[in-house]
Amino acid sequence: MFKKLSVFAFVFLLVSCGQKAAKTEDSVEAEAKTETAAVPDMHTAQVSLDYEGKYKGVLPCADCEGIETELTLESGGKYTLQTTYLGKKETAFEKSGTFTWGENGSTITLSDITDAPNRYFVGENQLFQLDMEGNRITGELADKYILRKE
Repeated sequence: MFKKLSVFAFVFLLVSCGQKAAKTEDSVEAEAKTETAAVPDMHTAQVSLDYEGKYKGVLPCADCEGIETELTLESGGKYTLQTTYLGKKETAFEKSGTFTWGENGSTITLSDITDAPNRYFVGENQLFQLDMEGNRITGELADKYILRKE
């Protein structure tokens, strides 16, 4: 009888230790997932890319041949935007101001521009002009809304 009791106690001890170890591994894994989820992704254009510089391109225009655009982003959040409407007696404009980063750290908004698109998605050596609602432009002309860094 003592042998049966000893075997039973040994099996009980073995099973309970195994379950405790499994719970410990599960709880460690759950804690690791929680810690990983709590760490914000710091890989944004604002902190990862060398975005300062001069970007150029010819953007589409509804009533002209195109809008020759030069956007310079400077340190301290300053910008200079030069636009020339091609085929309209070379009508040129220049605007300077500040830009702010969006919450996602990948888009910028140019201040003091209210009647035209003023937001850009910042990519590697290029800026993608966004529409008036801040969405990426899609369709056949999407690649025409890109300013490339010099």
